[in-house]
Amino acid sequence: MTQEEWEKSVTWIGVVVGCVIKKDGKYLLVQEKQQKVYGLWNIPAGYVDKDEAIEHAAIREVKEETGLDVELDEQIGLYHEEVKKPVKHIFKAHIISGDLKAQEDEILDVKWLTFVEINALNKQDKLRADWIIDAINKVEASS
Repeated sequence: MTQEEWEKSVTWIGVVVGCVIKKDGKYLLVQEKQQKVYGLWNIPAGYVDKDEAIEHAAIREVKEETGLDVELDEQIGLYHEEVKKPVKHIFKAHIISGDLKAQEDEILDVKWLTFVEINALNKQDKLRADWIIDAINKVEASS
């Protein structure tokens, strides 16, 4: 198989990054505007741009979606549910500056929620995906 044939046979997937941010016993979640996930809650997350380091992308996505500047503490998860879905690198982060403000064109709401409130949203299928609660559970267990 030639390089060209191989490239045509491979399914290219995107890379997504996100941050779990906990402050004063609450987690920062964003409610998305995208039609396919409208109104569902997610951690601040998004795609990595071409030639961008995943760590820089994670910091950028938090800033874009929430107005907050963060510093990454550690990578807490790597998720990949199926071939055609993006690989997700999830970090634990803490706020270093900024004012909370939802990104107008992508985010409906930004809210601090308790672990109990997030579990309730999960039971009501109001989280975008299962990996979100898993990532939050990891941070909660280490707190």
